[in-house]
Amino acid sequence: MSWLRPERPALPEFVEDPARRRAIVIELVVVFGITLGLSGLRSLLSLVDSLLQPVPLAQQQAQLNVPQATLSLVDLLKQVLSAGQLVGWGALGLYLLWRGGMKLAQIGLDRRRPGRDLALGLLLAAAIGIPGLGLYFVSYSLGFSLSVQPSTLGATWWRPITLTLSAFGNAFAEEVLVVAYLLTRLRQLGWRENTSLVASSVLRGSYHLYQGFGGFVGNVVMGLVFGRLWQKTNRLWPLIAAHTALDFVSFVGYALLKGRVSWLP
Repeated sequence: MSWLRPERPALPEFVEDPARRRAIVIELVVVFGITLGLSGLRSLLSLVDSLLQPVPLAQQQAQLNVPQATLSLVDLLKQVLSAGQLVGWGALGLYLLWRGGMKLAQIGLDRRRPGRDLALGLLLAAAIGIPGLGLYFVSYSLGFSLSVQPSTLGATWWRPITLTLSAFGNAFAEEVLVVAYLLTRLRQLGWRENTSLVASSVLRGSYHLYQGFGGFVGNVVMGLVFGRLWQKTNRLWPLIAAHTALDFVSFVGYALLKGRVSWLP
């Protein structure tokens, strides 16, 4: 039952002072208002727009890593900057936690067990990725999801590099902000572990709504698994490793297989 109804840890301490509680709420609104919360609202509008189109969702496309410039060198630099922006979002969350008196080790970003963290991350990626791929194909075949194209970048020498950076940027931003930062702040506000877990998971699903309903459901489930694992183990590196591996396989694998196999939409 401890995995279904975990107890709140002793740290971080519950914040009782009204002024500090108000500051935390304002901080949450500001942080997510310029990062993944805003992405969630945009994603919702994208889904609404797709639903209003005269063609079914399965006949529409959702493109992730797309060219950002005509000149190859400029495109490369803009791709790197996009990944850097994501890392910056995660760094913002870490900075705010650190400024509030927390150490990185308290959220599982120390270097005590890199081998175990990496191994757990890869196992987690397989456990999430294989069923997740099946869910996507079922949802797509039923018309609940768009045709997701993880990469439309040309076959340049730097494509694998930027796709890898993008995979890490996504993982770092999402796991730091949606798991470590958000769940920590909600603990300080006195939220129950299960309530905060659901909120975190729905937020994760919201900024994938542009992919259709399958993307939302799949990422909510992923959020429940990732969030609960962090709540129980207090290790963030495995989540970052797993998410990076998932996106790397999706981005690079799609780029290599597109046009060579018949089962990709």
